[in-house]
Amino acid sequence: MLRSIGYIFGIGIVLVLIAAGAIGLYVSHISASLPDYTALRRYEPPVMTRVHASNGSLVAEYSIERRLFLPIQTIPDLVKNAFLAAEDKTFYHHTGVDPVGIIRALITNYRNQGSGKRPIGASTITQQVAKNFFLTNEVSIERKLKELILSFRLEQAYSKDKILELYLNEIYLGRGSYGVAAAALDYFGKSVQELTVAQAAYLAALPKAPNNYNPFRYHDRAVERRNWVIDRMAEDGMITAAQATEAKAEPLDVMTRDAAPHMFAADYFAEEVRRKIAELYGEKRLYGGGLSVRTSLDPKMQEMARRVLNAGLTKFDVTRGSWLGPVTHVDFTPGEDWGSKIGDVPALYDVPEWRVAVVLSVGADEAEIGLQPARDGSGRLVTDRERGRILRKDVAWKRMKDGKGDKPTRPASKLSDMLQVGDVVYVEKVDGDVDGEWRLRQVPEVSGALVAMDPHTGRVLALVGGFSYAQSEFNRATQAWRQPGSSFKPFVYSAALDNGYTPATVVLDAPISFPDGNGGTWSPKNYGGKFAGPSTLRLGIERSRNLMTIRLANEIGMPLVSEYAKRFGIYDNLPPYLPMAIGAGETTVLRMTTAYAIIANGGKKVVPTLIDRIQDRFGNTIYKHDERICEGCSAEIWQDQDEPTLVDNAEQILDPMTAYQITSMMEGVVQRGTGTAVKVVGKPIAGKTGTTNDSKDAWFLGFSPDLVAGVFIGYDQPRDMGHGATGGVLAAPIFANFMKEALADKPAVAFRVPDGLTLVPIDRITGRRVSAGTGGAIIEAFKPGTAPGEGGFSFIDGMGGDSQPKRATAEQEKAVYSGTGGLY
Repeated sequence: MLRSIGYIFGIGIVLVLIAAGAIGLYVSHISASLPDYTALRRYEPPVMTRVHASNGSLVAEYSIERRLFLPIQTIPDLVKNAFLAAEDKTFYHHTGVDPVGIIRALITNYRNQGSGKRPIGASTITQQVAKNFFLTNEVSIERKLKELILSFRLEQAYSKDKILELYLNEIYLGRGSYGVAAAALDYFGKSVQELTVAQAAYLAALPKAPNNYNPFRYHDRAVERRNWVIDRMAEDGMITAAQATEAKAEPLDVMTRDAAPHMFAADYFAEEVRRKIAELYGEKRLYGGGLSVRTSLDPKMQEMARRVLNAGLTKFDVTRGSWLGPVTHVDFTPGEDWGSKIGDVPALYDVPEWRVAVVLSVGADEAEIGLQPARDGSGRLVTDRERGRILRKDVAWKRMKDGKGDKPTRPASKLSDMLQVGDVVYVEKVDGDVDGEWRLRQVPEVSGALVAMDPHTGRVLALVGGFSYAQSEFNRATQAWRQPGSSFKPFVYSAALDNGYTPATVVLDAPISFPDGNGGTWSPKNYGGKFAGPSTLRLGIERSRNLMTIRLANEIGMPLVSEYAKRFGIYDNLPPYLPMAIGAGETTVLRMTTAYAIIANGGKKVVPTLIDRIQDRFGNTIYKHDERICEGCSAEIWQDQDEPTLVDNAEQILDPMTAYQITSMMEGVVQRGTGTAVKVVGKPIAGKTGTTNDSKDAWFLGFSPDLVAGVFIGYDQPRDMGHGATGGVLAAPIFANFMKEALADKPAVAFRVPDGLTLVPIDRITGRRVSAGTGGAIIEAFKPGTAPGEGGFSFIDGMGGDSQPKRATAEQEKAVYSGTGGLY
């Protein structure tokens, strides 16, 4: 008997040893295939890139995983304790695995068999880190065994704080947010340091199943789970009973996604910044590199720019355009839920003044409309079954497209000619206290752009690339290549002023023809077809004379004009043909605005930028636009030294005297010339209109001493905008409205006159020197030795040859102004 027992015992021992050996071999095999856990020392999680405006407000975020990485030292104890209470209260005491927790989970799951309750887990935070970083979610013994082994190794290799840091930055908390920092911003619009007990507890409630505790879909369930975490915190002594009671009474006030920090009206600007970052560092670093980008954007100015541009485009549309028809059409029967029919029609999120509506009934003079239910970011209705009316008297379009092309139109004498029941349209509330009255709106066919810039640094303060980014992402400020027309002329005149001419030099404004290279002739004309005879360069700019500009370009030579165009960054390689002198080449609004900034700042080269500075995830500056030298700026302490000075190392590409002369001439454009619509600004402004053949492009570019802006209007597929659609009529009022508002709280500052210039009273028509106070006299700026004498003026031979202006003899002067011959 004893021998049998011993025999069985021996066999048992052998089997145990065999089993232990097998398990050991299995564990050894698994261990050999485990990933290198030491890689966590070099771990840099994907962190979102955040783009900020110049005042620090958030413009945009770019990420694959929405995450902000926080060192453990910066995460408050309240947040740590909330997660420890919810996930692993013995974290700081176990060695990676919690045996008591495992036994408790086994017992609980056994008792819950057949109840339909979800099995509970017993994974520690260390185990979750092991799984999240190195393993899959596969449910298997092998995966669990790997998790246990890795957990022990992580505990041996890293401190508890390091493991908790990895967990709190890696964990997914719903709504695309990874880590506590991103979740705090997304759910509550706060940093982790600002969270209340209740808010920290709610975040700690999410790791188990974020979707199951969605505060909008499952509000009661979310509150119940949050309160459970609060109770655990109180039981573990992390908060007092009074704090727990107060926290559980706090409403679960989670931000909607639409209310999350985002810069309104800055979509075109943000997209340009995104492209630039991707160009500099690549897509991977853009979406996961944790870059902090400080841009040049002025939020107030950006909103102004959007508003005035949209107002100008809408005004053009309703006064010169045609009604294009509804956004779409839906069919519904009387009594049917019309709200659900239009619920999915996309509204223009960046045109908040407009609502989507459906026509419920329509007559000759009035239509009843149902407004699209307004919802918050969670999808909850804010308004429902709201009705209104559209009156014929508020509809500005007199024509409507007949569906047979762009040009044919027919009159719309009745509202029922324009609308029918079921039409879905955009509407805007009628100004004033008019209950239920809405104005019909449509996205204008015509589009445009506005760019505002600091002329001294090239920092783009505002950039709008079209009516609505939601409707069209094409950026007319940077991607549309258009002819600048007469707005290019100041650079032809600058080249002349840099090469011996003066604002008082006389050029003939008269018909002229050139061989076109095909056996014919090219005979340019002024806008309107008229000409004025001998005129000063100043008048040529103020009145935007094509014939004078072409004569001038022919005299100084188109190669010189092309070189200046390249110097100012307008064109990379302008063909040296005379039509290019009056803006026949193609460029962008941003390039033109930058070129005007160079004139505004006294002739120093500026490089346009939307980005001031970029920092990496560790706070190191890896890009900076401002390249000025400041040797004293790096001093660590102040020891009574002088304030540091910035050395401006910008290249001088235009004589400062020339820059002032052309600025003064463009002031005349605003005061007396084609840009008088800008006079309403009421402060010193210089600028130039631009209109191309057949009125396909309308421009106004101009500046005050410290702000430059450019406006362009035109159809995306260039076509005639109609008679009189000039830069002075279309673009100048938009520019004026923007500058008036942007400079409203700024003092009037005169343009700065460089040292060395001589200010002389002259007759602006003839160029003759006159006595101050004489009718028609203005104060003109001349470089040393170039001011006209009493009664004299300078002229050029506009057909080529010696391009230096000459002093007219008395006989030549008489002949020119009597029209009997003379200079040409």
